[in-house]
Amino acid sequence: MRHRTLTLFLLLSMAALCGCDDLVPRDTASLLVPRLHRSEIFGFLAGFGTTFAALPDLLSMLKRRSSAGMNPRMAAIMGVFQLLWVYYGLLIGSRPVIAWNLLAIFINFVSVAAFRHFARKEASARAQA
Repeated sequence: MRHRTLTLFLLLSMAALCGCDDLVPRDTASLLVPRLHRSEIFGFLAGFGTTFAALPDLLSMLKRRSSAGMNPRMAAIMGVFQLLWVYYGLLIGSRPVIAWNLLAIFINFVSVAAFRHFARKEASARAQA
């Protein structure tokens, strides 16, 4: 099951990257000082907030080393819809939408993986007790 999940994640990531051809900067002289529009700046700020909103739950779960209080379905559902946001970002050519949602997908993937890891450990500890 773990291998299938990783394979699915890699295939979806490859599909997202294949659509990035139009996002490659043609003006390489401006790479050090990208010309961002005001809407892109606000997009990056909004994306930062929404992307890292799930991070405190992940960090507290890792610190507790327990799956208590975590809902993996929420993270999985968010990850699926963030895939749609990445596709939408590719369609409209929006770097902030693509960048933040790819990062958010990774955070949600790690959250679900950590939940599964700790839930298995807790189940085996209960079985041994």
